[in-house]
Amino acid sequence: METAQRLKILQTWLAHQGYPDVALQPVSGDASARQYYRIQVGDQSRLVMDAPAQVDECHAYLEVQKLMAQAGLHVPRIDAADPNAGFMLIEDLGARDYLAAVRESPDEQWWNDAISALVRWQAATRKPMLPHYGADRLSAELELFPTWYVSQHLGVEPSAKWQQRWAAGSEQLITAAINQPQVWVHRDFMLRNLLVSSPNPGVIDFQDALTGPVTYDLVSLLRDAFFSLTPAAEAHWIDVYANQAKHAGIALPEDLLKHIDLMGAQRHLKVLGIFARLRYRDGKPHYLDDAPRFLQYLAAELAPYPAFADFADLIADLPEQ
Repeated sequence: METAQRLKILQTWLAHQGYPDVALQPVSGDASARQYYRIQVGDQSRLVMDAPAQVDECHAYLEVQKLMAQAGLHVPRIDAADPNAGFMLIEDLGARDYLAAVRESPDEQWWNDAISALVRWQAATRKPMLPHYGADRLSAELELFPTWYVSQHLGVEPSAKWQQRWAAGSEQLITAAINQPQVWVHRDFMLRNLLVSSPNPGVIDFQDALTGPVTYDLVSLLRDAFFSLTPAAEAHWIDVYANQAKHAGIALPEDLLKHIDLMGAQRHLKVLGIFARLRYRDGKPHYLDDAPRFLQYLAAELAPYPAFADFADLIADLPEQ
């Protein structure tokens, strides 16, 4: 559908919600196909989400928003929604995200608030569970790395031996993930998806939430795609999280740091594949600017574990780009 035609349908829908003739101000997009607009309603603003090809995600957004609100997280209020059309009118929690905040200020309160929100989310896990973040999904995510980063970005066609070594390492990562305690997982609990608001943080982009490994969201937060903590700061916040999680009754793996490292390796391989796909399929090249950060994460995550030495070499031996 042409953009102008889609906008006309959206404006008609907004008029039916009581907002005729509002100006739609585009909001800079994320890595998804969703489009956001800001509208002014009196002295307040609202966000309009347009996701025409994401009906399932819109229904999931409504479900997860309710669960997060019940858990005490600050998520956008939904003023109107037509998930089958891909339209939502939601509360505007502001334009300043935690990535901007931590870059501007070393204030520990940002991290304290984020970890407290994460613990509340995990502690709220109950039946009926969200869909499971199982072996098939974890495997499909890992395969984005050889498909898009290795073959498409680096121009390397993996040999049969390379694929065999890759499969062995991937299987170990997947086994480690599914053997962790399972909780509700945001799946992209990173600084850009946390907003400076009152109370902090405002949590967004949660429609992909699943039931999965307890360390996943912690890795997303502390080993962010666009910001790196010092090793000392990361160790401190892992301790803060572990103490809060135990106090909240959340089960943690015995070797917490090892599971954080291996979960981080799975996530960072996946994201490298996604960033390469964004460049070559979707025409969004800038995400790969942060590829060196992910490769540094991977080297540090795999190095301590002899069982992953061959897997680490497999990645380290790839040509630089």
